[in-house]
Amino acid sequence: MDEKDEDPDAFDPNIPEEGPSAPPPGWLDDIHGYQGHKGGVDDNPLYPPPPAYNPQPELNRNTLVPDITVPTVSEDVARDALLKFVESKWTYSSKPARNLTFKDLKPITVYRYRLETYTETRTSTWNFEPYNGQMVDGPQYGMSPPPWDIPVTVPQRYTDMVEKVCVPHSSFVKMCHKCNGCGRTRCTHCFGRGRKRCTFCHGSGRNRNKRCTSCHGRGRKRCLHCQGHGFKTCSVCHGSQNLLHYILLTVTWKNNVEDFIPDRQPDFPDKKFEKVTGDPFFIDENVLVYPIQGFPDQEICDISTKMINEHLNHFSSTSRILQQRQTIEMVPLTHAHYYYKGKEYNFYVYGMENKVFASKYPSACTLL
Repeated sequence: MDEKDEDPDAFDPNIPEEGPSAPPPGWLDDIHGYQGHKGGVDDNPLYPPPPAYNPQPELNRNTLVPDITVPTVSEDVARDALLKFVESKWTYSSKPARNLTFKDLKPITVYRYRLETYTETRTSTWNFEPYNGQMVDGPQYGMSPPPWDIPVTVPQRYTDMVEKVCVPHSSFVKMCHKCNGCGRTRCTHCFGRGRKRCTFCHGSGRNRNKRCTSCHGRGRKRCLHCQGHGFKTCSVCHGSQNLLHYILLTVTWKNNVEDFIPDRQPDFPDKKFEKVTGDPFFIDENVLVYPIQGFPDQEICDISTKMINEHLNHFSSTSRILQQRQTIEMVPLTHAHYYYKGKEYNFYVYGMENKVFASKYPSACTLL
């Protein structure tokens, strides 16, 4: 065994080195309707939908919105909200919240406009798996249907989801590109020889003028990566020597959401609105929605027009628009002014959850 390890003839030149993990460019044939593939791991062509698949907006269409009254917050509600806020701050005392005197509760009109565009996008890529005699749905059974003609089940609206489908009649069997159909590849750690130079004695067989105890004086040790065989089973075809190639279509449904709240309160951080809900007094849903007109807040009308145009231009060029929904919420916001021990303070109550934002509080460092 040792003589064979030292013998250069132990190296088997018929076992190939590892090839690329993905098929090289030009390795695979073109499939009609899917010629965008150039080969490679990141090759993933996008297929814009044919014009007939995307709806077209009608000219001079607008949407009217009903009137809405601004909600008010009572002193009891404002006090309870402040007490809950104080409980979440361990350095705050609840005494000021219990004993404060309200000066004013000022409701503020805050609208949140939201546009949702539900889209379907289709891309494809070559995929492969070891071939072990499974069914091969190849071009001999017909021409592969175009990407947008392959039927899929659409999920519930506004639900993000991804589905992968094998393109019919795109399959064929080809020799494994990584091992050249051998089923095995040369071990890259021992270069196919099954043995590696001992790292303790650097191949001399001796360590500190004594026989090396790690390699027993041989100077070489069995390669642990290939168990001394000099080769490994191909990691791509798993020894089957052939691969089944096919085009994998990826269908992605995504709800693209965009919100807008006019910045009217410089002392209140708009980021706080992201974590609370409002009262959706207006919901408009259709394949395509149309700009809002005649709403008391002109900024909402303007942003509606802007967002709808942007979504239509952006998404219709790459995806199929399945449905749109625009919503206007009244987000409660009340500015509370109060006195405590002769000094004036203020806080905000916001959202349907009656959250509180207070930049200052009478006793930030006083425990109960």
